[in-house]
Amino acid sequence: MPRVIIADAFGPPEAYRIEDRELGSPGKGQITVAIRAIGISYVDVLTAEGKYQVTPPLPFIPGSECAGEVTAVGEGVTHLSVGDRVMGSSFGGIFVEAGNFRASSFSKVPGALTLEQGAVFPPSYLTAAHALIDRGRLQPGETLLVLGAGGATGIAAIQTGKALGARVIASASGAEKRAACLEAGADVAVGTRDADWRDQVRAANNGKGIDVVFDPVGGDMTDPAFRSLGYDGRYLVIGFTGGISTLKTNLPLVKTASMIGVQIRVFGMEEPEKMARTQACVTELAAKGLLQPVIGRTYPFDDYIAAMHDAFDGKTAGRIVLVTG
Repeated sequence: MPRVIIADAFGPPEAYRIEDRELGSPGKGQITVAIRAIGISYVDVLTAEGKYQVTPPLPFIPGSECAGEVTAVGEGVTHLSVGDRVMGSSFGGIFVEAGNFRASSFSKVPGALTLEQGAVFPPSYLTAAHALIDRGRLQPGETLLVLGAGGATGIAAIQTGKALGARVIASASGAEKRAACLEAGADVAVGTRDADWRDQVRAANNGKGIDVVFDPVGGDMTDPAFRSLGYDGRYLVIGFTGGISTLKTNLPLVKTASMIGVQIRVFGMEEPEKMARTQACVTELAAKGLLQPVIGRTYPFDDYIAAMHDAFDGKTAGRIVLVTG
């Protein structure tokens, strides 16, 4: 009988417990997946605490991304078969050893990726691609500044930006994270908390303004990062791990630049066909070996509390992954 990590009320990782749960056959349009690897992000833990912008129903099983093998296929599923290595996402319900999921939310893991990499691939890399391609209009030869570059979406944005032909400047808080950013393909890495941060960014772009900023951080980094934009610069708001900023509304006018919100969940609901094209583009880039998630640390399934704290603290360079076997 597969085990699940569940809670009857939102709270810190310690509020969650492991219990056995019966698993029936997959329904129409579903697949059964034996999960081998589970990605954990800051947002996963925030959601588990009931503090995310969308509150799921209780009782709640956390998690939004995983990879494993298909063990059964429901009626109407044609793009996947028993034995396929798959990766996919869901808003909750992922912290399980096996589960029934919508087949449309899963795809085959590209041969260039391990299951651990596949587990953290879909949300982060699709978010990065949607932000940079659909919202940011990033062009070959432009310069991309990535804030929080050592985190989940940060590494994804670095690699996606490079794959799209941009020059990438990564901003990260620690030496280990900056090294991971350079290894991921960034052209330059600058220290987020350095007093001369703006000077470093401008020097890294030969004195010119930045074309696109990818910001999953917010907080007190928003103002100086927005001021680093050049003409027709695009500022992509991904999240607020550093808090909500108080950017003055005259800055977009003075800089002749745009602030653009990015929500992958809304994108999927409003433009499913366009999202499918973006997803196909991401998968193709991964198959070519251009997108390679960086795994920072893996934990056994039973050590989910430590893994969730690690992901929330954001100190580990690379992604945090739970493994079931």
